[in-house]
Amino acid sequence: MTKSHVSFLDRELSQLAFNRRVMAQAEDSQIPVLERLRYLCIVSSNLDEFFEVRVASLLAAASMDGDLESNPVLAATLERVSNECHELVRTQYEIFNRMVLPELQAQGIRIVRHSERNEAQRAWVKEYFDREVRPLLTPIGLDPAHPFPQVVNKSLNFIVALSGKDAFGRGTAIAIVKAPRVLPRVIRLPDSLSKDGVSFVLLSSVIHAHISELFAGRDVMAYSQFRVTRDSDLWVDEDEVKNLRQALKGELQGRAYGRSVRLEVAKNCPPELSQFLLDQFNLDQSRLYRVDGPVNMVRLNEIVEQARRPELRFPPFVAGVQAKTVNNDIFATLRKHDILLHHPFQSFQTVIDFIRSAALDPAVVAIKQTVYRTGMNSDLMEALIAAARSGKEVTVVVELMARFDEEANINWADKLEQAGAQVVYGVVGLKTHAKIALVIRRDEGGLGYYAHLGTGNYHPATTKFYTDFGLLTCAPAIGRDVNEVFMHLTSLTKPQHMQHLWLAPFALQDQVIKAIKNEAKIAKSGRPGRIIAKINALTDEPVIRALYAASKDGVKIDLIVRGACMLKPGVPGLSDNIRVRSIIGRFLEHSRIYYFRNDLAHDVMLASADWMNRNLLRRIEVAFPILDRALKRRVVAEGLTPYLKDNSNAWELDTQGHYHRRKPRGKQKLFSAQQHLMESLGTPADVPAD
Repeated sequence: MTKSHVSFLDRELSQLAFNRRVMAQAEDSQIPVLERLRYLCIVSSNLDEFFEVRVASLLAAASMDGDLESNPVLAATLERVSNECHELVRTQYEIFNRMVLPELQAQGIRIVRHSERNEAQRAWVKEYFDREVRPLLTPIGLDPAHPFPQVVNKSLNFIVALSGKDAFGRGTAIAIVKAPRVLPRVIRLPDSLSKDGVSFVLLSSVIHAHISELFAGRDVMAYSQFRVTRDSDLWVDEDEVKNLRQALKGELQGRAYGRSVRLEVAKNCPPELSQFLLDQFNLDQSRLYRVDGPVNMVRLNEIVEQARRPELRFPPFVAGVQAKTVNNDIFATLRKHDILLHHPFQSFQTVIDFIRSAALDPAVVAIKQTVYRTGMNSDLMEALIAAARSGKEVTVVVELMARFDEEANINWADKLEQAGAQVVYGVVGLKTHAKIALVIRRDEGGLGYYAHLGTGNYHPATTKFYTDFGLLTCAPAIGRDVNEVFMHLTSLTKPQHMQHLWLAPFALQDQVIKAIKNEAKIAKSGRPGRIIAKINALTDEPVIRALYAASKDGVKIDLIVRGACMLKPGVPGLSDNIRVRSIIGRFLEHSRIYYFRNDLAHDVMLASADWMNRNLLRRIEVAFPILDRALKRRVVAEGLTPYLKDNSNAWELDTQGHYHRRKPRGKQKLFSAQQHLMESLGTPADVPAD
């Protein structure tokens, strides 16, 4: 196995290891039980995407090779990944059944199976089935005129084995029933039928209980719920299409029916039925997952929302608002000083107000913004539409290939163009992942540049549970750099030299490695070398090699890596001076921070890019400096130092690539970085009273 293939396998396994850390939260009795259920749902959602994208790409590579025997490295990778996934799923459902469900029941929240329902509950479920479910069902008995139906990606379905003959005297033995997608998967029973709490039934259980009624005159011998996961990557040859948006619209229609990559069935599904399904989906036994519970645990998120038990969830949290942004002219404020925002501890509303103010301000002549993920409903997009309609020059770089957000982005692109905005789709072959916005305003001294640069998306929902930094500034040099990025994206010309920004794919990797090597040079000369990085993933081999070399030269390196990390810390003679930790808490850690001591210059860069090959060389990414000394100190004090002290939500990586939960040592007190930031930033104390 070559070095590159080892790295490839390590990346896949490292992604799965992240899910194990998330799943461990569901075992933590100190976490409210509904939040523990949510963590299990997050793991299911992550695994869905892992199969839809990562496993799908592995299987596609195997298909291109003809068979796995001709590529033993790929075969070994698929086998190892499959084994890890099966073990992960087994553990997930064990935690669900052994720990989370009993605790929910102890708190009066019940998922009532058919065998556990009393007569009144069964009568209500029967009436619900007849009224809401049965009219929407279309059982399909399989025969030459009724072939196996198209099954939508990740949809709930049932396979039924029947005895006897059908109405025409033929022995059709198998039927398929699709669960209506318009119906909720979790149904709350009336309070009058829920003693001392709330009770739910799952749609799968409702259909199970009455499935025999769909086949009058036949005996149901066996049945099982099932769900198939499909390849959800969009295969568009960007070099060959003339209109990427139109090509993607066509591809989106077929995404629900891509190549099958995983089959989930109930634990008690008879082998002959699961094998029949595997044959239909052209899958082997290694792609079969027998689960002890609902085949789509993601839908149990509905219980978290419907239970209405706030005491069983994290305490409510209200983001703080900086007093200097309240009821003030944001452009006048920025002319005095930069504004640093730390989400979700500080409200994203300031960014929305920035774009809204620009849309309404008659002195603003142009607005430019990138859009990677923004959601179906976005005040920011509405503000840009209003600005375009008012006659301002509005340019929006929409990334159409933002996975699973393609449809929303296409819709916004249509609306923006109808309003008169100039919409472009970035650079062919390179995703535009940078998070930047620029407002050009006619000030007294001429045109002024007001910029927002961030580490996270312009998405109203994720800003409430992703940790990210954003900078609002009118520093002329940064404004000119941001404008240069937009000029590059729209004109496709080579970007000119930029004074402050590091831009991928042209310079970001080189600049990161140069900064690492500079710390090594400083350390070799006998002065302290120090690097701290907080990123979502570390998989880029040139950066890893540079970090190893810096460690050997004596640089002290701390890496806070939420997800995949292919660097091994603490290896004698290689990475003695490197420590790696991962933080898994209430919020998803999403900030990208690069800190280099640089002989007390304390260089602080915030970025949209992780240290991955795809981010550094195959995307449009931006890293930007924090120039104000006070704001530098804030980034370090809020984004780095607490996370290095955390002994509540931290996991430490050992030399073998395994993570261990960090716990208080000796007389140390329990410390959570996120809790600390909620208490220090998420209070309204800095907002003046009315």
